[in-house]
Amino acid sequence: MASTKALLFAFFFFFFLTGQQEAFAAKKSYVVYLGGHSHGPEISLNDLDRVTNSHHDLLVSILGSKENAKEAIIYSYKRHINGFAAILEEEDAEKIARHPAVISVFENKGKSLHTTRSWTFMMLEDANGEVSDDSLWTRANFGRDVIIANLDTAKSFNDHGFGPIPSKWKGICQNSSIIQCNKKLIGARYYNKAYLELESNATVTLSPDRFSARDYEGHGTHTLSTAAGNFVTNATILGTPLGTTKGGSPAARVAAYKICWPSKVGGCYEGDILAAFDQAIHDGVDVISLSVGGTANDYLYDGLAIGAFHAIQNNAVVVASGGNSGPDPWTVSNVAPWFITVAASTIDRTFQSNVHLQNGIILKGESFSTTKTEKKFYPLIYAANAGNANSSVKDAELCSPGSLDPEKVKGKIIVCLRGESARVAKGVVAAQAGAVGMILCNNAAAGNGINADPHFLPATHITYHDSLPLLSYINSTKEPKAYIQPPEILFDNKPAPQLADFSSRGPNPINPEIIKVELVTT
Repeated sequence: MASTKALLFAFFFFFFLTGQQEAFAAKKSYVVYLGGHSHGPEISLNDLDRVTNSHHDLLVSILGSKENAKEAIIYSYKRHINGFAAILEEEDAEKIARHPAVISVFENKGKSLHTTRSWTFMMLEDANGEVSDDSLWTRANFGRDVIIANLDTAKSFNDHGFGPIPSKWKGICQNSSIIQCNKKLIGARYYNKAYLELESNATVTLSPDRFSARDYEGHGTHTLSTAAGNFVTNATILGTPLGTTKGGSPAARVAAYKICWPSKVGGCYEGDILAAFDQAIHDGVDVISLSVGGTANDYLYDGLAIGAFHAIQNNAVVVASGGNSGPDPWTVSNVAPWFITVAASTIDRTFQSNVHLQNGIILKGESFSTTKTEKKFYPLIYAANAGNANSSVKDAELCSPGSLDPEKVKGKIIVCLRGESARVAKGVVAAQAGAVGMILCNNAAAGNGINADPHFLPATHITYHDSLPLLSYINSTKEPKAYIQPPEILFDNKPAPQLADFSSRGPNPINPEIIKVELVTT
């Protein structure tokens, strides 16, 4: 009898715990969108308090108390975007969605992060870097004193030659001890509350100095310097001279709004993005650059579209990337009509690094590897044939970490297949196994788009079309051999421009009748 009672108790206790886990699992982060504000462009502290109280009052009607409301809210969007982000149970989110003042409620989803020759290629300057009086650059005064906000991973720029900061600027340099602003980089802020709520290990994996606007990842520095980097003479990449680099609007001021954080699932959350939009509009930016995106089925349920809409209403242009999910159709993101959505193209400069097979065939490749081998033929091996006893053929051919057998690889050029892990990471695996070089082949899905990467060993990247004769040669030859030609910069490559293989394509998945993308940039 006692054992029966014990079993029944255990059963009901288990049932109770399961029910509790399901209740906790239902709590998620949501964005509640209420439209615009009734206050004008001049916002008082009373206005901000009134907005915060209205958000609390709305939540009180659902959650029962002001304490619960305050605990649930992550952000109140108080300046231009009217709404808030909050941790809610699914049924409470559904109740809020039925409230007459609410336009939309959607889960706080994660979005993903999506050169010197470009301006000559676009005929803004001549081949010697000289800018004529009738150039578009000259007529636009190099974007002087336009303020460009970058919602991304953040950065720092030299302010040599810049005058006083425009008087309309209201921004700040947050955590100035970690990132210092100047007359070029006039503002820097960071937003991570939604990220910290949704990624439980964030406080463990990030050191305290990472909670700043400083860019530890590089994506934001890259995108903002392309838009507005100052003139830099004698620029080099890994020792290769490039000449004078500059962005599209080198005289513009810039402000960084860091919204993206380390994550395996896309660490740019809509709750943080909307907070950055709301603040950037208030700070007085003229242009917002956004190289972040994801899928959306409705403009009213997409945080990026909502933020961009309010920016446009306040005379700030929003330029957004179309995404890196090409070449398939229907993959473009940031498709609301008020975005200027931009695709990527090739330019007429290549970093050629060809593969020379011992049978006389030359395969065109690209690389930015600074290490070189002797100009002699080395044994070739396909990575699928170089796996160790504990690895699958698939892991081996992808040159996944720990998949290669040094006994089979040492002293050879290894042929790895593109996919899953990063291109440069495959070279690290190859070098650790003792390879003297690597040829990275596109698979059929990757097509014929290739990249010049700064590899850790002599390496090059070839198209899927060229991978076929390479693999045929390896499979049909008793002792296949090859060497990799060191990179060489070549200009006037044709045809160019072409849409980059990785660049997302339309049609617009929400409104096919509205063309997206509008522009292609080199």
